[in-house]
Amino acid sequence: MNGPPPASFPAFDVSKSDRTDALTVVGLTVTYRIRGRDREVLQDVSFRVRRGEAYGLVGESGCGKSTVAMAALRYLPRNGKVKAGKIVIAGKDVHKLDADALRTMRANAISMVYQDPGRALNPSLTIARQVTEAFEAAGVSREQAVERTLDMLKRVRIAAPERVMDSYAHQLSGGMQQRVVIAMALASNPALLILDEPTTGLDATVEAEVLDLVAQLREELGTAVLFISHNLAVIGRMCERVGVLYAGKLVEEGATQDVFARPRHPYTVGLLRCLPTTGRSKDTERLDTIAGSLPSPGSVTQGCIYADRCRLADDRCRREAPPPYRVSAAHGDQMSRCHYHERAIELPRASAEALAEHGNAATATNGGRANIVLRAEKLSKTFHVSGAPLRAVDNVSIDLASGETLGLVGESGSGKTTLAKLLLGLLAPDAGGVLELDGAPLAARVTRRNDEQVKSLQIVFQNPDSALNRAHSVKRLIGRALSRLTALRGPAIDERLATLTAAVRLPERYLGSRTRQLSGGLKQRVAIARAFAGEPRVVVCDEPTSALDVSVQAAILNLLADLQRERGVSYVFISHDLHVVRYLSDRIAVLYLGRLLEIGPAAAVFDGPQHPYTEALLSSVPTLDARASRARIRLSGDLPSAASPPSGCVFHTRCPRKLGAICEQQDPPFLEAGSGSGDAGRRATHRIRCHIPVDELRVLHAASRRDDAGKVGGDGSGNPSESAARNE
Repeated sequence: MNGPPPASFPAFDVSKSDRTDALTVVGLTVTYRIRGRDREVLQDVSFRVRRGEAYGLVGESGCGKSTVAMAALRYLPRNGKVKAGKIVIAGKDVHKLDADALRTMRANAISMVYQDPGRALNPSLTIARQVTEAFEAAGVSREQAVERTLDMLKRVRIAAPERVMDSYAHQLSGGMQQRVVIAMALASNPALLILDEPTTGLDATVEAEVLDLVAQLREELGTAVLFISHNLAVIGRMCERVGVLYAGKLVEEGATQDVFARPRHPYTVGLLRCLPTTGRSKDTERLDTIAGSLPSPGSVTQGCIYADRCRLADDRCRREAPPPYRVSAAHGDQMSRCHYHERAIELPRASAEALAEHGNAATATNGGRANIVLRAEKLSKTFHVSGAPLRAVDNVSIDLASGETLGLVGESGSGKTTLAKLLLGLLAPDAGGVLELDGAPLAARVTRRNDEQVKSLQIVFQNPDSALNRAHSVKRLIGRALSRLTALRGPAIDERLATLTAAVRLPERYLGSRTRQLSGGLKQRVAIARAFAGEPRVVVCDEPTSALDVSVQAAILNLLADLQRERGVSYVFISHDLHVVRYLSDRIAVLYLGRLLEIGPAAAVFDGPQHPYTEALLSSVPTLDARASRARIRLSGDLPSAASPPSGCVFHTRCPRKLGAICEQQDPPFLEAGSGSGDAGRRATHRIRCHIPVDELRVLHAASRRDDAGKVGGDGSGNPSESAARNE
C-alpha cells in the first residue's frame, strides 16, 4: 500500500486523460443556492470514463449522482453553479464552450437517457417525428433521417418498427419506450452516453433486454457509458469500473470486481450488505441497514463526512477528513477515503444483534400458518376495451394463511395489480368467482363490505407521493385512518398513534411535518403506518420498495418482516425485483397474461424444477454473486394482448421449450412438482402448469445449472443447449 497522499491527489493523470478519455471530471465542486446560502452538493469529485468504457456511479438518493450528469451537460438548475473544477468531454472543456459550441456538443458528442421514458417522450408527437428530430439535429436531411430512424429502431431490437414509428408514446410498453429513447440518444453516435437509472421501473425481462442492448451497442459503436444507478447488481453486470458517491464526495473508486469483492469504505460495505441476495430470507437473516441519514448539503465542515453513520468511526475520523488512499488491487488501483480502509471489510454486521432479538418471534409465528385468512377461488376479471373483451385475470385460485407472505411475480400486464384490486374489492370479479375472509363470504365490492372486513384488508402503494395527501401533516394522515378504521376517539387516538409510529420506526419529530418534507423511506413508513391503523389481517404491498435506495429498501423490508412477526399479519407482495420477493415471501405465485402458471413454496420455486416462464424470469435477474448467476434466457416477442390471447398454453408463443402442437392446441394441466410436509397439506405443494412432465423439467433445470456453473453450453443467446435442441 502507498502512503496517504495529499487531499488533492488525483486518481489519474489529468494531462493524459484529456486526450484519451470520453469524460474527464477533475476537482468538481458544485453548489446550490438555498435560502440565500451556497451549499456544496459536490465536493472535489474526480474520475474519468475511458473511450468505450462503462463507468458506474452509485450511492443513495441525494448523494449527487444526477448532479454530476447535469453538470457534465451544463444543465444545472438556475440556483446551481460549478464553483470549482473542470469537465472535459471528447477533449473539450465543457465550461469554456460558447452557446453554439455547447449546442453542437450536445447534438454530436453526448446523449442522455433518463429514468422515466414516458416523461422523456413528447405525448403529442409520433415516435417517427421524435426520432427523426434527433437525426436532423445532427445535420441529416429529413429524408435521410426517416431512413436512419427505421434502421436505428431495428438496431435497438424493436419488432415491427414501421408500426412503432406511426405510434405515440402512450401506445408503447415501458420497455419499448426505453428502447425508443435509447435510439434517439444514439442517433448522433455520441462519444459519451449517460444513463440515469434507465431500468428502475422495468420488469426483470425488459430490464435484461435493455441492458443487453446497451452492452451490444456499446461494443458495436465504441460509445463510452456513464451508468447512474442505485441497483448494484446492474452496475456489477454492466460496468468495468465504479465510483461510490456519498454526500457529494467520491468515497471509493476502482474496478467493479475489486470494489464489490473487497470494498474498502464502510459505506460501500453497508450498501452491499443491504441487498437481499441469493439464499437470504426473512426467517434466517435480517438485512443490514445503514443507520442515520445523509447530512444536509454543506453541513459537514470537519472530519469524515460519513463519521456519524460509521461503526468504525473514532475521534480521528471526526477530526481529520480522510485523504483518497490508493492501493493496488487485482484489476488496477482502488481508491478509498477512509482512514481504516484495510479494516472496512471486517465491519461488524448490524443485523447480528437484531436477528437474535427477533428470532423467538419468528419461531412463534411459523406454527400458525395453516389457518387460512383469505381464499380466492376461480377469480376472473374481464374489461371491455373498444367493445372487445379483455380478460386481465383468468380463473386464478389462491389462498393466504395467517402470518404468511405470498409473492406475486410476472411481467407488466400479467394481471398482478388487477388480482390485488379484486382481493381488495376495488374491482368486482366476473360471475362465478369466490372470495372468503376467515372462511366467511367476502363481498366482491369494498362498498358492500362491513367495517371489520374493510379494516382487515389494506394496501401499501408503490408511490407514497401519490398515495398521501400533501396538504395534511403526518399526524393528520395517520390519525384520520385511525378515526375511520377504529372506534378510538380523543386521547385514545393519540396514544394509539404513538404506538403505531413507534412500530414503524417513525420518529415523533416528524408528526407535524408535511410529506413533501420527508425522504422517500419516511414517506413509505407513513404509508405503512396508515395501512396498519385498523389492525389489518391482510396487507397488499404493491411494489412498496421499487423506488427506494437499497439502504432504505432494507429498512422497509426488515420493518415489514418485524410487523408480520409481531402482529401475525399476512402479505400479498407484488414486485418485479425477484431478490426482494425471495427474501420476504413464504410462497410465490407466477402470473402470465392473467393465468397462474406456477405456485409453491419460495425455495421450491427458486430452486426448481420451474415452469419455462419462471426459469426465464429468474435468468433475467442480475446478481452480485457470479456463482448464482444463470445463462440469460431470451423470450422472443412481447407479451401478447389479453384481448386476443394465444390458444392452448398462453405462453407457447414465447416459450423456449415449446413441445409442438400440443402446446398450441391444449391448455396444460397443473402438475404436482413436490408435496409439502406437515399440516399445511395442499398449500405447501409446488404446482406447475405445463405440458412438459415434471421429471423432464427437473432434468432440464439441473442441466441448465450445470451449464451455468461450468460456463459451457448454450445456444449463443443465453439459452441452455437442451432448450435449443428441443426447439429444433
